[in-house]
Amino acid sequence: MVNSGAGGMSLFVRGVGNFTLSPSFDPAVAFNYDNVYIGRPAGTAGFFYDLERVEVLKGPQGTLYGRNATGGAINVIPNKPALGIFTGYVNGSYGNYDAISLEGAVNVPMGEDGALRLSGNMVKNDGYLSDGSSDGDTKSIRVQMMGELTPSLTVRVGADYSALRGRGSGGTYLGSYAFNGIDYTQTPSPLAPSIGTFDPVAQAYRQTFFVAPAGRFLSPFTDTPFVRRDSYGITGEANLKTAIGDLTIIPSWRYSKSDTINSALPFLTAVQAKEEQYSFEGRFVGKRIGIFDYTIGAMYFKETQVEDIVANQSTLNTYQNLNLTAESVAAFTRITANVSESLRLVGGARFTHDKKAAVDDSENITIICATLPTPCIGANAPLFTVTDGVEGLGLTNLSPSGPGGVVPYLDPNGIPYPGVILSRSALIEIDDSTSKSSFTWRAGIEYDVGPSSLLYATVETGFRVGGLQPVNGYEAYKPEKITAYTIGSKNRFFGNRVQLNFEGFYWKYKDQQIAALGTDNQGVPGFFVQNVGGSTNYGAEVELRIAATPTTRLSADMQYLHTEYDRFTYSVPQQGRPAPFVGCPFTPGVDSGSNVPTYVFNCSGNPAFNSPKWTINLGAEQTIPLGDHRLIASVDTQFRSSRWTGYEYIPFMLQGSTWQTNAQVKFEPKTGNWFIAAYVRNIENDRFIVNSVNYSFANLVAATTNPPRTYGARIGFNF
Repeated sequence: MVNSGAGGMSLFVRGVGNFTLSPSFDPAVAFNYDNVYIGRPAGTAGFFYDLERVEVLKGPQGTLYGRNATGGAINVIPNKPALGIFTGYVNGSYGNYDAISLEGAVNVPMGEDGALRLSGNMVKNDGYLSDGSSDGDTKSIRVQMMGELTPSLTVRVGADYSALRGRGSGGTYLGSYAFNGIDYTQTPSPLAPSIGTFDPVAQAYRQTFFVAPAGRFLSPFTDTPFVRRDSYGITGEANLKTAIGDLTIIPSWRYSKSDTINSALPFLTAVQAKEEQYSFEGRFVGKRIGIFDYTIGAMYFKETQVEDIVANQSTLNTYQNLNLTAESVAAFTRITANVSESLRLVGGARFTHDKKAAVDDSENITIICATLPTPCIGANAPLFTVTDGVEGLGLTNLSPSGPGGVVPYLDPNGIPYPGVILSRSALIEIDDSTSKSSFTWRAGIEYDVGPSSLLYATVETGFRVGGLQPVNGYEAYKPEKITAYTIGSKNRFFGNRVQLNFEGFYWKYKDQQIAALGTDNQGVPGFFVQNVGGSTNYGAEVELRIAATPTTRLSADMQYLHTEYDRFTYSVPQQGRPAPFVGCPFTPGVDSGSNVPTYVFNCSGNPAFNSPKWTINLGAEQTIPLGDHRLIASVDTQFRSSRWTGYEYIPFMLQGSTWQTNAQVKFEPKTGNWFIAAYVRNIENDRFIVNSVNYSFANLVAATTNPPRTYGARIGFNF
């Protein structure tokens, strides 16, 4: 999981995922909280406390529960109320960067057959970057009531609320590039990875770059980044045991409201959004009929989004007003044939009907120096800041939206800046809907080699729905499809003291979706979704757990991953300029829809981004008895080989191999009713690239990075 700004997370499994939080884009890896699918990645903040477990599932999902997903699923399961008992805990910590956390829960009995559980969490830290960004300020609360109404019927109702504040995720400059008449010369940034883009040193560095459309150098940022997001949810769960099986019903409602200015990029993005979703899921796990076990289910999901987005790129402002509706209805089943005591055949199927509707509009206002390459006399014309709509610019002589137009850029006294003009794009409007029915399936075989050894193999399909977006030339994109093959073995040896699992996989994608910063057919940069072709991912994973002694635990996980785009092409308008700086070959072309001359880039054969070929996790835990107490020392480390952090394959975007190590020492009584601990994370203090973005207007590349070394102390009590 990767922090992607504004409190959201980007999820990747085996090289599949997405960084961007584009509102029209569904995640490749589904996020499910308390058995409820969460449609927006930004809605995942504030869930990680008082948890029973977190599950990571790999490959296509959808024949057992939830929505479709091509890459996998993350399931966050909270602790449920414990019937008829009083219990709870309080944990707190303090660390560097003035990091404070407080988490706790209390479970109160309501008779012998009911309980109320109240839990909460607060996490706050100063920014990890020098400008105060990449900070944290989250407060969350959850209340649940559960009762065993009859011996066969249990009902649980939960409500949660989280508030996210602070400056949000920040960025740092990686470097710049310049066209030398033949190709591009690259210059690394002189700034350390800890220098945020709003730091005075970074502001001075920014002002040394010439932005071609406006014919002048960049100005410093003046808007202040911030995050304000409030999320609410209500979930119900009813479990009914019958003579023929168990029925589970899960209704849910969620709502969020946000107002943000995000500084994680080399330009600013302001978003005001309201998002609401409803879902209803029913599952029936039947008792065995003959040799068959079975699960059948159905799901309904509806989501609405109203978003006003301003992408402020200094010389250009893009304004988008989005009204999006997504609706999905699905039926699914999983059947297991117990051929013998050791052999099982598994089949699954899902039929889904998705519908998306969009009432969107988008337009761009650009500052242009009309005399380039000769600089404009009026090149000191002010650049744009973040404003609420085009009217907020205060430009009274702008042409009406619709056909587009060009007018002089006037100063506050109504006098034109010499040679500087304003270009207003034609308004892009979408009032359309799209629907698609899809059938996906799963087939597998399981064989118990022994009482503690399992062999299995599966083949399954999945898809991710397409959508609509107000982007010139890219107004619609197609569904993404995957076929995944898996073979593996799970084993326990030596009285369950050794666990050894192996899995090999082969994934084949078609019409793969990528959401990233690109250039539309008007030459305007922006975030949007493209179908870039297909890819092949294959590899193997080994998981090892060893209880070496009663007090020593060892673990080792290793993954080999090969990813390759079989067909990855996209086009960028020429507009009389050199081809953009991209690490892929290109050829001149013409867009078939608009007849606009383009550069067609072919990145086929390249690996997927955020996909290290090797990932190794090692861990050790040693318990040292001390009379009625014990000392528990643990350490874990992760190695990841080099990987691309942006899809343009610019050398700045290649992150080399990294190690990251964490350690903790905990002291507690054998009863486990309290503890005190000290921890350190990222011992190496290595600030590596997580996501990188190319700001082509100014030939700048920026990135978000992981947190630096953090350390502190923790204390907790159970009651």
